[in-house]
Amino acid sequence: MRIAGRNPMSHRHVAGIVFTLPLLVVWFLLLILPIGQTIYHSLTEWNGIKSSWIGLTTYKNLLGDETFWRVLANNGILLLSVPFAVLIPLIIAFLLNEKVPGWRVFRTIFFLPATVSWVVIGMVSMQFFIGEGVLNNILKTIGLGALHQNMLASANQAIIPLALTFVYSQVGPNTLILLTGMATISPEIYGAAKIEGAGFWTLIWRITVPLLRRFILFSLTITLIAAFTALFSLIYVMTSGGPNYGTTTLEFFIYQRAFNLGQFGYGATLGVVLLLVMIIVSVIQFRFVRFTED
Repeated sequence: MRIAGRNPMSHRHVAGIVFTLPLLVVWFLLLILPIGQTIYHSLTEWNGIKSSWIGLTTYKNLLGDETFWRVLANNGILLLSVPFAVLIPLIIAFLLNEKVPGWRVFRTIFFLPATVSWVVIGMVSMQFFIGEGVLNNILKTIGLGALHQNMLASANQAIIPLALTFVYSQVGPNTLILLTGMATISPEIYGAAKIEGAGFWTLIWRITVPLLRRFILFSLTITLIAAFTALFSLIYVMTSGGPNYGTTTLEFFIYQRAFNLGQFGYGATLGVVLLLVMIIVSVIQFRFVRFTED
């Protein structure tokens, strides 16, 4: 029985607002407000306590800072490693899904990076790539000692071990995501393709990739985010950003300027730049995905 003069829909709207309001408050306090404060402080000379308005001066100085462009180039190199951080887990997940001989053992091995912290991964990687590390000892053992070098001590080469370590750190999580996606694909599809003579790469590129498009997009997204915002531990443990800013990323550069040098206004400016870079990269990524779907 409906009571005259009362609108049930209005009560639903009020209830929706009441239950949504706490979430909106938390969203504002933890996301919108910090971003607004960062933008404001990027326009000031701030030492963490006092600030004075200087407008766009820091942004202008940033564009003329050679170190900033070197750091941005490092992020670009790490960005090039993102496809490998998804492609390699895709192949591994396909092989595990096919249950190749020893797949249970390999599954444990490949999932290992997902179970340890990045600090541990960074320490192990450092011991692998240093001058007297595992890699150079292997080269000596097989008679290639002439190739001996300390890659972590080279300003031009140190980014390579960092990129390789980053790719390794993403193997476990991305393999798990893609393997979960493959569980949604009917085995009959693969069976029919094999009867038609489809080979290994055909099964991956013509069947698996199209059917896993959403899972691949998710892996790309979280890997991109990690490449720009989650490498602090690896960099701190392996190289501390050196040598000569050879492995410093925007994320680590913020830490160096704000907390090491006390230039919090400069650090806020770098934070705004990092946010803009992430937005641009994300827009390009989603437009590319939509283009491939069309």
